[in-house]
Amino acid sequence: MPEPENPDTIDVAPEQDYYTADMVRALIREDRAWPRYECVYGELLVTPAPRARHNIVAERIHGRLNGYIDAQAVEAHAIMSPSDVSWGRKDTTVQPDVFVVPRSAYRELWRANSWELIRHLLLACEVISPSSRKTDRFRKRILYQQQRVPLYWIVDPEQELAEVWTPDDEFPVIERERLAWHPEGTAEPLVITLAALFAEP
Repeated sequence: MPEPENPDTIDVAPEQDYYTADMVRALIREDRAWPRYECVYGELLVTPAPRARHNIVAERIHGRLNGYIDAQAVEAHAIMSPSDVSWGRKDTTVQPDVFVVPRSAYRELWRANSWELIRHLLLACEVISPSSRKTDRFRKRILYQQQRVPLYWIVDPEQELAEVWTPDDEFPVIERERLAWHPEGTAEPLVITLAALFAEP
């Protein structure tokens, strides 16, 4: 049986029927990344700190994405959370583990120093853990589909597989060997082998 995921790290949020993005931002302590507070269409989501393997896998995905982006001169950039992605909605703010934005948005993010400028994701990736499984597979997946994120990866280090979703999918494609991303205008796709992604360092 897997060990519980640091239950002592979860803060108790005030009881509230409906949360705005600003209310959730007020709960976040700037000096720490966990627990992670998010809300989707007014529903508060609180996630405890993940196990170490979660962060290692997320870092590997982030590195592979930006390595490919640089090598292929893709007009994009991969970012790791903490973040504050809301698409301008007042009832939603989420923090994808890894996500890709257009290079122009990345430049504006630096200049304006505001997450409000992020309105379009090219790819979103969540590395699931027992505490985030339902949230990532259902609530956040539906949000990403409704926001027309072209590609959504749900990566499961425990099962050593990934779900791949596009905006109109009713069910995912289950990948057990590789993940692929082929941005428009590139000669070759990025291919991430799952065996390497989940390999022991």
